[in-house]
Amino acid sequence: MKGDGRKLSSAEQLLQRQNAVNMFFEEGYSKTDIALALGASRQNVCRWCDLYEEGGLEALQLVRRGRRPGEQAKLSWTQCGNIVTIIRENTPDQLRMPFVLWTAAAVRDLIQRKFKITFHIRTVRKYLKKWEFTPQKPIKKAWQQSGPAVQRWLKEEYPAIAKQAKDEGATIYWVDEVGATNQVNAQRGYAPKGETPELKKSGKKYRINMISAVTNKGELRFMCYTATMTQSKFILFLSKLVKSTEGPVVVITDNLPVHHGKRVKSWVVEQPNLRLEFIPGYSPELNADEYLNRDLKKNVNTRRMPRTIAELKANVISFMRSIQKQPERIMSYFNGRHIAYAA
Repeated sequence: MKGDGRKLSSAEQLLQRQNAVNMFFEEGYSKTDIALALGASRQNVCRWCDLYEEGGLEALQLVRRGRRPGEQAKLSWTQCGNIVTIIRENTPDQLRMPFVLWTAAAVRDLIQRKFKITFHIRTVRKYLKKWEFTPQKPIKKAWQQSGPAVQRWLKEEYPAIAKQAKDEGATIYWVDEVGATNQVNAQRGYAPKGETPELKKSGKKYRINMISAVTNKGELRFMCYTATMTQSKFILFLSKLVKSTEGPVVVITDNLPVHHGKRVKSWVVEQPNLRLEFIPGYSPELNADEYLNRDLKKNVNTRRMPRTIAELKANVISFMRSIQKQPERIMSYFNGRHIAYAA
């Protein structure tokens, strides 16, 4: 009859192993008979014999079971607060850790480094959930972005622009360019379980470019164009923007070289109802029109996959005109954490 070896003391378990090995190698008993005689499983008897053959009696020594000192110990409230503060105020690379973002593995290593406590990844994830940390897709920022310039824009420059626009009764437009293609962008559709749906697309890539302008009041203007943006095209769009707007216009855009061209500067100076302002360099998240661009790229081809550049252009125009009829959707672009300052 088999017994539960876990109920034996360590000395009794070692003696059982030694007896099994002796009965097999010295006395010639079969492993099945040894298992019956010692109340062990045949599988364990085989394992003990294999261990003995590989490492002798020393290999039969018991390995300590259960948690080791410091392993899986709970963090105190003070320790939790310490880790949360470090994660909030630092990135892993600032602490010279081999991680780009705070993953569960990075937090596990941080806890081990700080408190000499080792956790399983699952336990770390439970702590992160308890601390109200969630896995999120990071916002990509260029290394060249200037933090002081961004803060100056948020605290000084834009508030001054907004105040002057309000005093003058001017409309502030956020302007940006974008390219739409006939390629699929993260579409999903229902299908029977185990039968992945197929989405046929053209093997040839088409692209149509667009420049657009949005306001925090839900207004939208746009213009499609081919090839690259030029100073002439930019001036054409700005002139249409001014003509279609009652009162002065303030255009806030990025630092594309075309926007700073000599022809553009000369033309803008001659426009009494137009002022051109620029967000800090390498800071697309500060431009509300960037969120319209994301909406366009994600949804422009959801109803029909274009087979020609004409169909792609038709998709873009149709999508943009539908957006123009949804001022609430346009205003929602200003709800993002990085653009809420302009809502």
